[in-house]
Amino acid sequence: MTTLAGGTDTLTRDALTVLQPGFTGTTAPDWLLRRLGEGLASVGLFGRNIASPGQLAELTAQLRAERDDVLVAIDEEGGDVTRLEVRTGSSFPGNHALGAVDDVELTREVARELGRRLASCGVNLNWAPSADVNSDPRNPVIGVRSFGADTDLAARHTAAYVTGLQSAGVAACTKHFPGHGDTAVDSHHALPRIDVPADVLTDRELTPFRAAIAAGSRAVMSAHILVPALDPDRPATLSRRILTGLLRGELGYDGLIVTDGMEMQAIAGTYGIERGSVLAVAAGADAICVGGGLADDATVRRLRDALVAAVRAGELPEDRLAEAADRVRTLARWTNTARHAPEEIPGSEIGLHAARRALTVTVAPGLGSPETFKPLTEPPYVAALTPVANIAVGDETPWGIAAELVHLLPGTVTGSFSAGDGSSAGDGNQTEAAAGESAGRAALEAAGPRRIVAVVRDEHRHPWMASALDILLATRPDTIVVEMGVPQAAPRGALHIATHGAARVCGRAAAEVIAGL
Repeated sequence: MTTLAGGTDTLTRDALTVLQPGFTGTTAPDWLLRRLGEGLASVGLFGRNIASPGQLAELTAQLRAERDDVLVAIDEEGGDVTRLEVRTGSSFPGNHALGAVDDVELTREVARELGRRLASCGVNLNWAPSADVNSDPRNPVIGVRSFGADTDLAARHTAAYVTGLQSAGVAACTKHFPGHGDTAVDSHHALPRIDVPADVLTDRELTPFRAAIAAGSRAVMSAHILVPALDPDRPATLSRRILTGLLRGELGYDGLIVTDGMEMQAIAGTYGIERGSVLAVAAGADAICVGGGLADDATVRRLRDALVAAVRAGELPEDRLAEAADRVRTLARWTNTARHAPEEIPGSEIGLHAARRALTVTVAPGLGSPETFKPLTEPPYVAALTPVANIAVGDETPWGIAAELVHLLPGTVTGSFSAGDGSSAGDGNQTEAAAGESAGRAALEAAGPRRIVAVVRDEHRHPWMASALDILLATRPDTIVVEMGVPQAAPRGALHIATHGAARVCGRAAAEVIAGL
């Protein structure tokens, strides 16, 4: 076995190279810097690592002082999933809003500006865009992260996003292959299953990935989903049929394949992260993403040792591990070559511009058109009907329109209501409808005489939320409703505003309509 400078043998170095771990804190810990010296080539950043653009630039400079070609990855989709602006909400609308506008040049410009901001902070690999076709409206984890339910729309905007992001020198990582849109289970919690024929998958799920590959996506992320028509035994992340046979062979993709987070229960709860990582690399994955929840040296050491042991035991071909490590280094070289400081788009509020264009405004019958709607002049009561956040989005990122309306209409009062407010919901004895009625009554009592603005997120997926709206609208028909998820439910309320996402700029755009700006 060849031994390299620093005492690390080639096998161990390759095993470190294929890992993409996270860490805690806003500066790089000593163990991470040491591992970079030993062969680690990638680092994943999350909201916990970011306090400001300046701090992030210092952090990435600290990493590059140890290894100049390090891949610094982040999950920055814009919209509901943001790490750069985890404490304020994103300056960019997400995919669903861009799909609602359906202007591919706008999507390209938004992705380019997002990439420019990432590049200016030293980030060179973005785990985005989501190319999933959101064909199941019950989907708890994709939703507004998708460009939409139309396959061709998702394909053209995926390609535009990839092109825009990579024009800023940031590698795109198109996800979640072979398509996570037709699921009603969140893979953070369990293993989803897609039971559709192979021809449906070919025509629907795979089309946006073909577009991404044609656009030159430098990376593709696998999904922790079981697709029996493709492989009845193994989830996509661990399936040689899917990663090597389909993605490499049939689709002709030769870039980096990254796994979704291996600590997610779809893998960790069934295979364990060590065994799962070995199986993923053997199946054709090149980089093991881990660190959303596991972020320490012990995890890196366990995964490194598992890969080395698998090679020595003959369970993982050494040349497959070497090939994976080489693909990581190839992408690192590309990012070094592509590294530059693209100019900011003139009048750089491109995100707010896109969010405004994405609004769908519906006025109740008999009250005229959106143009004749009389904006509020008195500060309202904002009642946010708040669902449990999915893990991909996180519950630390603010959402809604309350802060924006407080700014535009000083004196606005706000409150948040869930399925358990004002009742015994959550004790297992109450129906969702009854829980929603209790939340609605609690909101009415808190609002008093003020005009109510009810803010919802995926009303169609939450029966309690629909029941709460029933109570509000029956008592106060002048209530304004703002839907910040997928607008699957029929518009209702004196004024209904669909933002197609819960980013800060989406809230700003809706607040402007309500305040008449």
